[in-house]
Amino acid sequence: MGAVRKLSIALTEELASEVDNAVATGDYASASEVIRDALRLWRRDRDADRAETLRLRRLWEEGLASGKPQDVTDEWFEDIKRRGMARLAALREAG
Repeated sequence: MGAVRKLSIALTEELASEVDNAVATGDYASASEVIRDALRLWRRDRDADRAETLRLRRLWEEGLASGKPQDVTDEWFEDIKRRGMARLAALREAG
């Protein structure tokens, strides 16, 4: 675990009760374990959120770099469906 540094934290009564309950039910051996596990989960979630934000920023930039926006009309959707159906038919014929 590395060097340990003792911190003092203040919790609402509700959170303190949840910590106490986690220890009382045997899910954790101590309140410190509950807090350490909560911090590990928080760090994992924070890192995942940051990675997702970076991914979305990259996609946003790719979208901006892809050129002028195209109007989305009923004809546009029909064209997409027509091309998709043609590809599906070609795959069925080939397979």
